[in-house]
Amino acid sequence: MRMHNWTAEQVGDQTGRVAIVTGSNSGIGFETARVLADKGATVVMACRNLDKANPKADDICSAHPGANVEVMELDLSDLDSVRRFAEAFRAKHSRLDLLINNAGIMVPPYGKTAQGFETQFGVNHLGHFALTGSLLDLITNTPGSRIVTVSSMAHQFGKIQFSDLNWEKGYKAQPAYGQSKLANLLFTYELQRRLAAAGKDTLAVAAHPGWTETGLQEHAKAIKFMNRFFGQEPLMGALPTLYAATESDVNGAEYYGPSGFMEMNGPPKKVKSNRRSHDQNVAERLWNISEDLTGVRFEI
Repeated sequence: MRMHNWTAEQVGDQTGRVAIVTGSNSGIGFETARVLADKGATVVMACRNLDKANPKADDICSAHPGANVEVMELDLSDLDSVRRFAEAFRAKHSRLDLLINNAGIMVPPYGKTAQGFETQFGVNHLGHFALTGSLLDLITNTPGSRIVTVSSMAHQFGKIQFSDLNWEKGYKAQPAYGQSKLANLLFTYELQRRLAAAGKDTLAVAAHPGWTETGLQEHAKAIKFMNRFFGQEPLMGALPTLYAATESDVNGAEYYGPSGFMEMNGPPKKVKSNRRSHDQNVAERLWNISEDLTGVRFEI
């Protein structure tokens, strides 16, 4: 294992590879996109707000002459936008080496997506579920491809409320966030089982950034206050994602996070998720419901 004191400088040459990074106009998504572009990948910054994304893409290209960066519109809170993004990406690219499901929202006031899902469940899980399914044939036809989904330590307090997935019987922001992050792991592990059963070499892997200071915490005042004591820089928070996406010793259904105290900060290492995340019955039930809710069927 090469994880001890692993840094972004150790990311290998990515020339010729095509990567999508969702939510890459800020935070760990931006750092993930920046490092991959610096290492030679063609990086598609899939972002909701193009006015914010385009200047950030320019920043990458200015700092790394020769970088190949594209900005494409993707609003994960609208499944029609997911479909349009997938169609537009297919029109430009015939391969997809890395799909980094990074974008997310954290403990906002109660809201619903365009299709009526609770916002965190809709964006963090269903949007990425639909995106992955819509591009899956491109991914599985690309040798050595990977799907990296960013979860959170918050999965520890998550539970899939099948009786009220959209929190219409009383919204609690933190448990709803935990549900969405647990769903990311259940999805990753179930996807890997299905890929392996179909004989595909594509890897489905998960990562979490530990305690990283980002704009994700705009609705979490206590966490924002504590950032000054515990929060690490976004580049450090991006390292588990980058490791999962690029290192040769990574296997499917693995989970990467920081190696420091309580996985809050530090270089990346392989970590463990909770027992709930490995419940195959829950994973299969969530998968079937997610296909029904999104209308996206996975052809593996």
